[in-house]
Amino acid sequence: MTEQETVSEWERLGVDTSKPSVARVYDAILGGKDNFAVDRAVAAKRLELIPDGGQGARLSRGFLARGVAHMARAGITQFLDIGSGLPTAQNTHQVAQSVSPGARVVYVDHDAIVLAHARALLTETPDTRVMLADFRAPEAILDSATVREFLDWSRPVGLLLVGLVHHIADAEDPAALVRSYVDRLPVGSYLLLSHFSDASPEARELEQAFQQMMGSGRMRSPKEIEGFFDGLELVEPGVVPVVSWHPEQTAPEPSTPSTLLVYGGLGRRTAAGA
Repeated sequence: MTEQETVSEWERLGVDTSKPSVARVYDAILGGKDNFAVDRAVAAKRLELIPDGGQGARLSRGFLARGVAHMARAGITQFLDIGSGLPTAQNTHQVAQSVSPGARVVYVDHDAIVLAHARALLTETPDTRVMLADFRAPEAILDSATVREFLDWSRPVGLLLVGLVHHIADAEDPAALVRSYVDRLPVGSYLLLSHFSDASPEARELEQAFQQMMGSGRMRSPKEIEGFFDGLELVEPGVVPVVSWHPEQTAPEPSTPSTLLVYGGLGRRTAAGA
């Protein structure tokens, strides 16, 4: 099937293929095939401004894997991954279940193409669920039958907001949105969050390109990113470039536009109302 035929098929299903999708742009940066020309144009601009061959995206994926493994080793057996994107290597359920067999994962994304691909790939994975919803509607996600019935809310949950919140505009009050999820987490739960940083001139230029081409993509300061963890107990080393967060081996110094692009951290809810 040609790309035009694929586009036409998705359009018949109500998918707007004329606009780039965050999930598909990320897939294109990683060299995947589940993207269209409009997505590849954004990916090409990203790689033009920060020509790292997609290293930044891979570092972000590695952060997700290490964060999930950390939570699983700490006893977390259920995860809510919002803005999960297209399935790729080191998916949340694969990492979690490698540490804790039977760990449950609910994937949430607002892209219908993500939903279709994820359902196709996870049909034989009984400990996962996939749902179509928007992060900006927390009650629709948290009160859904999928989330309420598949995850046990009397026990801690690992909440993943990896590479998501930087696509929420200031006017949408991203801190309040994150808080609306954290406030519902049982004591002992964790928040794993990563976010584009404004720590380099190239990142600030990339912000302008993303805004022009996708209408989203906000670079924030490390202090602003740390603010999303207010009320939580940060796991050492705190909010840092993801390359420096519990690296499995000697990590490169976070001194290039690529290694400074994404900051992240892991916070634990230690008390009700925290």
